[in-house]
Amino acid sequence: MSGDRPPWFKIALQVQGSVIPSILPRVLLCGGFGVFISLLHFFNLPVSMPILSSIVPSIVLGLLLVFRTNTAYERFWDGRKFWGTLVNNVRNLARQIWVAIEEKDPQDIVIKKSVLRLLPAFAVALKLHLRQEAVNPELEALMSPAQYQKLKSMNNPPLEIAFWIEDYMHEQYERNCLDVYQLTAMNELLNSMIDVLGGCERILKTPIPLAYAIHLKQLLLLYCLALPFQMVKDLGWGTGLVVALISFTLFGIEEIGIEIENPFGHDDNDLPLDNICAAMQRNIDDLISLSPSVHEQVKDK
Repeated sequence: MSGDRPPWFKIALQVQGSVIPSILPRVLLCGGFGVFISLLHFFNLPVSMPILSSIVPSIVLGLLLVFRTNTAYERFWDGRKFWGTLVNNVRNLARQIWVAIEEKDPQDIVIKKSVLRLLPAFAVALKLHLRQEAVNPELEALMSPAQYQKLKSMNNPPLEIAFWIEDYMHEQYERNCLDVYQLTAMNELLNSMIDVLGGCERILKTPIPLAYAIHLKQLLLLYCLALPFQMVKDLGWGTGLVVALISFTLFGIEEIGIEIENPFGHDDNDLPLDNICAAMQRNIDDLISLSPSVHEQVKDK
């Protein structure tokens, strides 16, 4: 089992996916400021002020950073749970549509397949909606040209796709191709998919309060810039390096929270939405390759 894990040092020294590129300018600024204070101390200027350690107590700053990171991770994990729920709902709804709805005419199986492809289309449209990207050819292969053109003009494409799926289910109920209990079960799954849409929109449109973000950044900057004055007497020319290391730690923790608070983008630390959507598409393709319904299996017997 341990042979499947990447080497520990390889992960520790990895730059891609880390916050190093984002925080490096700030770290260099604080480290350079530390070197500047060391230079002033070298020329016997009165820059050593240990009393500055009480300006921003480290315990207060630590608690603020922990709260910031935990809040961001909670948003990240909520997003992952929503998409896990969506995967299960798509699988269950596809299975029920494929098995429960009876095909009375030869054209019914063609329509059913087109509706099943709307299920991964819902996931793809949700992904694009959360990334605030326009409808693109990724959706074109999953629906008719008329549906694709109509979707381009919609403000909420995944919601429109849900309407199409629901319309199909009610039409089949009116044709007596499924009973009221099956329709109710399918509607519950579709409602849950729409709940996922609303939950993801809540994460996207409810950022960390601006006042909190501003105050934390101000405290971080004040703390890091006050460090050289506290350390220069004891560390001398090593002040810049130590300040850079402490700044790297603190700015890194804050940046991790920023990276994961919106988990729906294209960054390395965001959710793998492209892979999740592709997996749903493969599930639907596998399902379509099976016998269309229990009714056809009964007829074959």
